[in-house]
Amino acid sequence: MFKHLLLPVDGSATARLAIDKALALAKAFDSEVTLIYVIDPYAFTGVGTDFSYGQAEYLSAARDEAQEAIGAARQVFESNGVPVKGSVVEAHSIYQAILEAAHAARADLVVMGSHGRHGLEKLVLGSITSQVLSHADLSVLVVRE
Repeated sequence: MFKHLLLPVDGSATARLAIDKALALAKAFDSEVTLIYVIDPYAFTGVGTDFSYGQAEYLSAARDEAQEAIGAARQVFESNGVPVKGSVVEAHSIYQAILEAAHAARADLVVMGSHGRHGLEKLVLGSITSQVLSHADLSVLVVRE
């Protein structure tokens, strides 16, 4: 049914739960898995010039964190015999990068975690999962904490 899964990871607890669900699906349907970690290279845009000096340090730390998250997820799939690819992408619009990666990989399902934010916290912080859901033209499985 699902031959190729796209799994956005970010090192969070909900991403780890999504990894477990994606692994079960991949084993059940003999699916390939593509991992993606999206870094916003302009995370400090709009917060003032005081942070411009830290941009290079931010990107270096973000890339290290991304490689660690991709590596940990890759290990789970490889140790279970599931074909997996992974990449780190830099994009200002995280949800768009996820959807573009899904199309590029020819994925037929996105499996991703949701932090389950509500109310003002969701309004202020936004929800990448909500954006993926509202713009996706393929199936999305949301794993909750």
